[in-house]
Amino acid sequence: MNLIDRLPPPDKADPDTLFDRFQAWVSERGITLYPAQEEALIEVVSGSNVILATPTGSGKSLVAAGAHFAALGRDQVSFYTAPIKALVSEKFFDLCEMFGSENVGMMTGDASVNADAPIICCTAEVLASIALREGADADIGTVIMDEFHFYAEPDRGWAWQVPLLELPQAQFLLMSATLGDVSHFEKDLTRRTGRPTAVVTSAERPVPLEYEYRTTPLHETIEDLLKADKAPIYVVHFTQAAAMDRAQALMSVNVCTKEEKAEIAEMIGNFRFTTRFGRNLSRFVRHGIGVHHAGMLPKYRRLVERLAQAGLLKVICGTDTLGVGVNVPIRTVVFTALSKFDGQRVRRLRAREFHQIAGRAGRAGFDTIGYVVAQAPEHVIENERALAKAGDDPKKRRKVVRKKPPEGFVSWNEDTFRKLQSAPPEPLQSRFKVTHAMLLSVISRPGNPFQAMKKLLTDNHEPRERQRKHISHAIAIYRSLRDGGVVEQLEEPDEEGRYVRLTVDLQEDFALNQPLSTFALAAFELLDRASPTYALDVLSVIEATLDDPRQILAAQENKARAEAIAQMKADGLEYEERMERLQDVTYPKPLEEELQAAYDIYRRGHPWVSDHPLSPKSIVRDMYERAMTFVEYIGHYELARAEGLLLRYLSSAYKALQQTVPESIKTEELIDLIEWLGEMVRQVDSSLLDEWEQLANPTEPKEEEDTVADAPAAKVTANPRAFRVLVRNAMFRRVELAALERYQELGELDPDFGADGWEQAMEAYYAEHEELLTGPDARGPKLLLIEEAPAEALWRVRQIFDDPAGDHDWGISAEVDLAASDEAGTAVIRVLSVDRM
Repeated sequence: MNLIDRLPPPDKADPDTLFDRFQAWVSERGITLYPAQEEALIEVVSGSNVILATPTGSGKSLVAAGAHFAALGRDQVSFYTAPIKALVSEKFFDLCEMFGSENVGMMTGDASVNADAPIICCTAEVLASIALREGADADIGTVIMDEFHFYAEPDRGWAWQVPLLELPQAQFLLMSATLGDVSHFEKDLTRRTGRPTAVVTSAERPVPLEYEYRTTPLHETIEDLLKADKAPIYVVHFTQAAAMDRAQALMSVNVCTKEEKAEIAEMIGNFRFTTRFGRNLSRFVRHGIGVHHAGMLPKYRRLVERLAQAGLLKVICGTDTLGVGVNVPIRTVVFTALSKFDGQRVRRLRAREFHQIAGRAGRAGFDTIGYVVAQAPEHVIENERALAKAGDDPKKRRKVVRKKPPEGFVSWNEDTFRKLQSAPPEPLQSRFKVTHAMLLSVISRPGNPFQAMKKLLTDNHEPRERQRKHISHAIAIYRSLRDGGVVEQLEEPDEEGRYVRLTVDLQEDFALNQPLSTFALAAFELLDRASPTYALDVLSVIEATLDDPRQILAAQENKARAEAIAQMKADGLEYEERMERLQDVTYPKPLEEELQAAYDIYRRGHPWVSDHPLSPKSIVRDMYERAMTFVEYIGHYELARAEGLLLRYLSSAYKALQQTVPESIKTEELIDLIEWLGEMVRQVDSSLLDEWEQLANPTEPKEEEDTVADAPAAKVTANPRAFRVLVRNAMFRRVELAALERYQELGELDPDFGADGWEQAMEAYYAEHEELLTGPDARGPKLLLIEEAPAEALWRVRQIFDDPAGDHDWGISAEVDLAASDEAGTAVIRVLSVDRM
């Protein structure tokens, strides 16, 4: 029985009945409400705003479910917001199970499911957009904002503030373990909504914490904790590289028994570790050590989380992303440092950051106590050991050469650790900002936009000095809209009370996640359909509208600069000239000039796109043109710690191609490219696309998983169109390497044929032809002959070389092993010969 069945009739949905019905449902599940939960739920069903500031693990999600239940009982729409899409979709599926999929919808910008449902899960930006566009007229009765401390995020905090300002009709439930002083929000919410606001806090954790400061080397600390039965242990690092290095270093520690390792191996089963990082991870987890950070493929993170949930991982080396709703049950948190580089400078941890991470220690229902350990700085530990070795002899102690901290190091000590334990989280700072989209949203709704904007700009949470700057910026934006003819001022108000009206139609989701999709549609019309690069140019338009994966672009730029320096040295250029020319070398930006010119023209009539700069880049195109697999691309740019970032980008590009490119402009080659990209993403890690597709069909029940096996959703050969592209790319990769005379790499691709075999064959080719062409014609389907032999479970292929004379008399003969391809998730090629036919 789900919660919908517990709803009382509308005429009996009073606060007491709603509370009793919900509490009965909770009791049936064997759950006893904590006092803070009970207090918060009583306030919620009574119609009060609630600020719930209780520790991690104290059941805030259950209070959120009660708020949705109360809203349904009052026949109101409730919204749940979270900072990241992964949390939003996780909550969507949880609420579908609680309330039935027909009663729950989701909006994240890339996916909209059941948007008319009475319960909506969305990102904060989506709710902010609705609040700006509809204000007090929005059909929103209850707003639940999870991880509300994101209000203070520099780039995104405005989205958490706008609903508080623009939805006076709503009841708010603000939740976080690290809110700090909330007296301002308490008074502000009551003033704006006319509802009483209850602040429910509790310093008492369901699982209390015990703190310890250690001056022993980390591996000794870990061994001591394991012996004291304080596992699972999460070792916190502030870079992904450090987490990986630590996991490797801990392989010398005896973490698990033989029996436990056998249990891990049994649960892993036939999970596919397909990348270099994955092969390292396989070694670690089989030893009882996990790695967890945002750069991993989702399937690897999920594997680590599931092994941890099963109690099979004793140590997990991860980053501070643990603080944002990560489902890793742990008993002990170990801080390797109490200072970190925040992108601008090295500084000590803030109290909020410390409590977010430390609060994950101690598993409700499993542990009676959680442990938080902080390591002293490494140089302090080494000095302590040196002094201890010297003993009490003053002469020996004076001779000890103390190790100094690294340059730029920000130190900490036990007193720092003690202060962080007792320090309350810092007050949340307002991060309001004004954009074109904000003005256009307010102007598009009924009423006087001048009054609405004045209220928004003068009655927000900003100090007066910053409000004045926002007002000046808003005036400048308004004048640009008026001068550009996008809005016009009326002498008399229209029938809906507007003094200003739009002269253009806004697409429904112009302020959401794909704000440049309409620009992409316009830019497609500028492309030459007859061009041999047409399909790739369509892809470049799409890539220019996607967010920048900065780590990948930096790797591309570093690679390009290294190659440029090598070439300039070979050309004999002096150092000064090399450095001067190097400033112009960057990552590839196809169609940059053409797209930027088109964007400048487009935004004159669509000024809201000015909030979202165009960013030409080539990642999917680069991978396709280089004919590389995912693993090869990771290796080429040394992106082992950014596999997850690359996969998310590829998945976003695939979704954008699917959602944005009209059928009418798709050529056969473009369809091939889209199919190739989708199949590659699925074979690397199908979870992102599976989730996207499941969101489109939320009524289909999720399959219960009883293993961590990672078999792909379908065999790679089951998609013949995509598989042909994979084969074509694999063959063309060999053509490119042969043209560059990189025989060693060819030998690695084809160990049976060997580097010597390739070199001898190509010497014979070059004796007849001056060069080997690699242009668009060389990689086209016309130069690849495929003979399918299903009875033998293989394809016979002939990749014809594109020679300058057009003789097409040389090529590569190979076989494609279909069974091995299905096993590997990509085309498995065996080269037989390179010769003239």
